[in-house]
Amino acid sequence: MTLRTAIIGSGNIGCDVLCKVQSSPLLDCTLFAGRNAASPGLALARARGIPVADRGADGLFAALDSFDLVFDATSSAAHQAHAPALQAAGKVLINLTPAPNGDLCVPSLNGDDLVQAGNINMITCGGQASIPIAQAMTAANPDIHYLEVVSSISAESAGPATRLNLNHYIETTEGALTKFTGCSHVKAILNINPAKPNVYMQTAISALAEHHDLEATKGAIAEAVARLRAAVPGYSVIVEPHVTGDRMFTMVRVTGAGDYLDPSAGNLDIITAAATRMAEAIARERANQGAHAPVGQPMESVA
Repeated sequence: MTLRTAIIGSGNIGCDVLCKVQSSPLLDCTLFAGRNAASPGLALARARGIPVADRGADGLFAALDSFDLVFDATSSAAHQAHAPALQAAGKVLINLTPAPNGDLCVPSLNGDDLVQAGNINMITCGGQASIPIAQAMTAANPDIHYLEVVSSISAESAGPATRLNLNHYIETTEGALTKFTGCSHVKAILNINPAKPNVYMQTAISALAEHHDLEATKGAIAEAVARLRAAVPGYSVIVEPHVTGDRMFTMVRVTGAGDYLDPSAGNLDIITAAATRMAEAIARERANQGAHAPVGQPMESVA
C-alpha cells in the first residue's frame, strides 16, 4: 500500500518533488495545489494525470480525505500560516520552505528518529548539502570553534519564494548547523549566480580550530558522502579536505537528476530527494506498524 501525498506549491521545488514522488513505489501523489490555475506547475501536474487545486491551502482543506502527508513547497510565511491547521487535521507535513517550524531533519543523520514527527523541517538546500560534511568535520575535530558554509546556485533554479525567504534561509541553515554540530559560531551564505550557462550547485565548508586531524576528517567525510549518495547520486566532493593554518576547507557539488530543471539545479535535488526519502521512511513505518499506527505525533519544535 502506498502513502497518499499532496504537494502544495507549484514552483520549481514542488514540481521536482512531484517528479520524484511519481518515481517512488512507496508514494502516491493524490493532489497538487497551487494558487494560479495557469501556472506551469499545475499544467505539469495535469499532464501527468494528477488532480489539481488552484486555491492554495484552501484547496488542500477542501480535499483533506484524499491525502495523509503534505509536501509544503510554498513560502516561509505561507507554511507558518497553514501548517498548524493541517497538523490539527492529522496530516503529516514535510516542510521544504525555510520556515523555522518543525523538527530539523537531515535524513542521513536523524531521519530514523523522525518517522513519527508531525512537521518535518528539511532546512534548506544549503543545509542539506553542508550539514553532513560539517557534522563529520566536527566529529573528527572536537575543538572546531567556527563553521562557515557558502552555497552557490543558478539564478534559474531560484524561484520567487527562495528569493523572498533569504532571511529565513540564513537563520534556519545556521540554526541547523549549530544543532547538528554543536558549534555555536556559524555562518551561512547563499549566492544566486545569473551566469549562463547555469552554474552547478556548489557548497564550500570551512572550519576553524587550533588542531585538525586531517586523516580522521577525510574518513568521516567519505562515510557521510557515501550515505548521501544513496539518495543523491550526483553529490560529490570536488575539493578534497585540506588544512591551511587553522582553517580546514572542502567543497562539494550537487549534480541534479534533471527531473524538472537541468542537472545544474542540484539545489532542487538535494532537498527534494531528502524530503522524498523521509516520506518513504514514513510509508515503510506505517506498513510495518499497520495502517492504524499513530503517525504525526508532535515533537519538540524548533523556535
